[in-house]
Parts: sequence; structure tokens; C-alpha cells
Amino acid sequence: MGLGFTVGVIGVLILGHAAYSTIQYRSLLKITEEEFSGPPMEVVLELLVGLLFCMWAALTVPGKFLSVHPHSDENRVVSLPENVDFMIFNHRGRAFSSEVGLKLKH
Repeated sequence: MGLGFTVGVIGVLILGHAAYSTIQYRSLLKITEEEFSGPPMEVVLELLVGLLFCMWAALTVPGKFLSVHPHSDENRVVSLPENVDFMIFNHRGRAFSSEVGLKLKH
């Protein structure tokens, strides 16, 4: 558990505290019968700091970014599975494609 994970946990705790502070502020406004126009500036600042901590942790915890080689066989999206025997193309979806084609021709 490195520094990035710790910063992420602190960021989540700060966001949770900001949410609790906003709920507490709204309940105070209900008691005093005032309208809620937005959270206090301290809560907005807390939200921004918590957001920055969480974003920094999300970028540092997973590890370094690796380059993607475009001509590698591992990066090919179009590849057939090993068990081609289970691929069935004769199913009821075939009936819908012909009806749609007929409707478009008229």
C-alpha cells in the first residue's frame, strides 16, 4: 500500500466529510427555515481537494502506462475463438434481417 493508495483513501474520506457537511448544513437551514442556495465555500473547497486527491490516486495507483504496439498479434481485436464449433449462425435473428431488407425496398 503505497503513497498513491493512501492519498486515494484520504481523498475519499474528504469527499465523504464534504457530503456529511452539506447534509448537516441543509438540516440547519431547514431548522432556520431558510432556502438552500448552495453549499458553503468551505465545502466546495473540500470537494475540490478531495477530487484532486482521488484523481491523483487514480492515475498513480494502477502503475505506469505502457506503449501499445500496433502491429503486435496480441493487440488484434478481430480474432476468432478457439472453439469455432459453438458458433451458430442459423438462428431466429436471421428472419429479422430479411424482413428489414424487404421493408426498406418498398
